[in-house]
Amino acid sequence: MLAAVADTYGPPEVVHLAQRPTPEPGPGHIRVRVSATTVGASDSAFRRGSPWVARLFSGPIRPRIRVLGFDFAGTVDAVGPGVTRFAPGDRVYGTTGAASGAHAEAVVIRADGAVQPVPAGVADTEAAALVDGFLTALPFLRDVCRVRRGDRVLVNGASGTVGSAAVQLARWMGAEVTAVTSTLNLELVRGLGAAHVVDYTAERFADAREAYDVIFDAVGKVSFARVRRALTPHGVYASTVPSVGLIAAIAWTRVRRGRRAAIAFTGLRADASKRTDLERLDSLVTAGALVPVIDRTVPFAQIAEAHARVDSGRKAGAVVVRVSA
Repeated sequence: MLAAVADTYGPPEVVHLAQRPTPEPGPGHIRVRVSATTVGASDSAFRRGSPWVARLFSGPIRPRIRVLGFDFAGTVDAVGPGVTRFAPGDRVYGTTGAASGAHAEAVVIRADGAVQPVPAGVADTEAAALVDGFLTALPFLRDVCRVRRGDRVLVNGASGTVGSAAVQLARWMGAEVTAVTSTLNLELVRGLGAAHVVDYTAERFADAREAYDVIFDAVGKVSFARVRRALTPHGVYASTVPSVGLIAAIAWTRVRRGRRAAIAFTGLRADASKRTDLERLDSLVTAGALVPVIDRTVPFAQIAEAHARVDSGRKAGAVVVRVSA
């Protein structure tokens, strides 16, 4: 099979297609012929080996995992002994988690892992685009920030993969959503349900005072210190991107009452938790409460271009890679 391989850390051009043995499913596993996958911020970080925390997982000097990719959609083509949940021909989608490996023509995953049938009426490209944003935004908003009906929630980076999911989910939770994005994407986030929009090229949302119960920084571009006063007295700032400053802020706010800083490593959650959330995703998509936002779809042979698009910081939604028809 073909796989997208990165043997060294570096720019998008280090990613190239190469032949790898087609994996065989063992007991309790299924093999999925990948139709679509995505290149996201985590793939970019592990390819570059930056920020520093990425190398804690991917290797200090050279990549430990050469085939990246977490989210996928495709068709089951083989099952291992003992599998009854899926059969060859089933359309499925999900995430490989820390094992990575979805940037390939085939991937093996546990049948009881973070994998679900593709919702009715959803294309494989759309299914793959939904996974990362949803499985990141939902635990942040629900478990870390504890969003409740009537809360005022600001999403920074609202047009990205995670941000666009967060805008839709916060609205579904009954929050009053303010979306921060660039001029080009203002109408996009309005269409996703944002009650208010902020063009970061013209306004400074951090200058507000006690305006938000939750500030969710989906792109890790602002610090807790910068936005602290924009939070209500017991508000929460959460970021998807770890930094020394954020870790210090989390420690500081744990010993003080009032505003707090938080982070979650949602990709490291147990497969059972992810699978439960994917089951919820099915109902949200069916009800029209969540729609995929796709920046572009590129063929597998051009996966380096997908990495470059993510690195540009200008994408709106997910960058999808079509692996096979």
